[in-house]
Amino acid sequence: MTNMRLAIVGAGPAGIYAADLLLKAERDFGVEIDLFEQLPAPYGLVRYGVSPDHPRIKGIITALRDVLDRGDIRYFGNVRYGTDITLDDLKRHYHAVIFSTGAIRDADLNIPGIDAEGSYGAADYVSWFDGHPDVPRTWPLEAEQVGVVGNGNVALDVSRMLIKHADDLLPTEIPENVYEGLKQNPIQELHLFGRRGPAYVKFTPLELRELGEVNDVDMVIDERDFDIDDTYADETLAKNKQIIVMQRVMNKWRDEQRAREESGEHASRRLHFHFWSKPVEVVTEEGRVVGLKVERTAPDGQGGVVDTGEFEVVPMQALYRAVGYFGSPLDEIPFDERRGVIPNEQGRVIDASGERLHGVYATGWIKRGPVGLIGHTKSDAMETLECLLADREHWWTPEEPDSDAIPELLSSRDVPFTTIDGWRRLDEHELSLGEQAGRTRVKVVPRDEMTRISRES
Repeated sequence: MTNMRLAIVGAGPAGIYAADLLLKAERDFGVEIDLFEQLPAPYGLVRYGVSPDHPRIKGIITALRDVLDRGDIRYFGNVRYGTDITLDDLKRHYHAVIFSTGAIRDADLNIPGIDAEGSYGAADYVSWFDGHPDVPRTWPLEAEQVGVVGNGNVALDVSRMLIKHADDLLPTEIPENVYEGLKQNPIQELHLFGRRGPAYVKFTPLELRELGEVNDVDMVIDERDFDIDDTYADETLAKNKQIIVMQRVMNKWRDEQRAREESGEHASRRLHFHFWSKPVEVVTEEGRVVGLKVERTAPDGQGGVVDTGEFEVVPMQALYRAVGYFGSPLDEIPFDERRGVIPNEQGRVIDASGERLHGVYATGWIKRGPVGLIGHTKSDAMETLECLLADREHWWTPEEPDSDAIPELLSSRDVPFTTIDGWRRLDEHELSLGEQAGRTRVKVVPRDEMTRISRES
């Protein structure tokens, strides 16, 4: 048998790690891997889904860059699956395909008024401040009072990027249009809502500490949220080291809050934490957000909550939902509309009747949903690869396994695809823009400009 030719659709961490692990596992067998990405630049949500003030992300990007720089994986950027290249094309040129397209849409929050003007999905805002080329260049930052629903790291990222002063982001790779937009942000109060108590948050200690270090912002805690008798949390969560650290952080904020009340000294912006608060309705006037109605909850003794019938309306002019990400369907590939994933068994894609689609696999968030960190991504990829390698007798038989066929095909369709060398040119260009501005990097945002720079000889 000739070398295995594998296509991977999606060049975020899931796709790159899958390629890396397969090459390491099959050194003696012979594998040729082509990585397809709809954006001109690789790295997926590491580049376009994490706030720019996270220095630890640079370490992840360095690891991903090292994999691509080895030269044993071909990269085709600015190529859209379903239009520029189809499933029939992949079957003609490869033995199998792995989809690692992630989850980039916002999950729904089904409460009345959620579609009002001034109500936004967190993923859309993140795409804007990360310079995603396929979203508008401006964002309506007009509200003095803002709400964020969610108690995970994305909710903290969004909150921090709403409440932080623009000048404090200049050391990062924030795009110029985003900096100019954030400079006009009139926000004074941000309200963060979670329907369970402070012991149940999905933040990580690092994220929470980073929030408390934001310049000229007071953390505001409701003492009622810490006076609730919760036996389940006391017995089940009290030994969790991460929870212990976060409790210490919040207790420190409570002490600082008492000191501020005594001194009368306050920052220009405030971030209010609302635990035991379930959103029930977006309050609107003339179709615009004017408040969020929340119901006070209480512990049910088993880690869940019960409603109390006690309601409150918190005034605001903008609301962001950060309640999770959701996958997008792909042409000719089964899709679970309820979970937002490709239905699969350990990475083997299955149809509505439960039958396997031979040669078609999934990994990452499009496989398992938007849960887990980088470590989960690697183990998840390994599971998929083990299944793929066990299925050799069921792989496709490509009619044209010639490696030159793909660039010829894309060129014949006038697809301005980018390569690893092109990404290096764009990377160097962004770094040079940053150097000129006294910053680490300045991202290039327009897709056509990214593509032009990448394709310059």
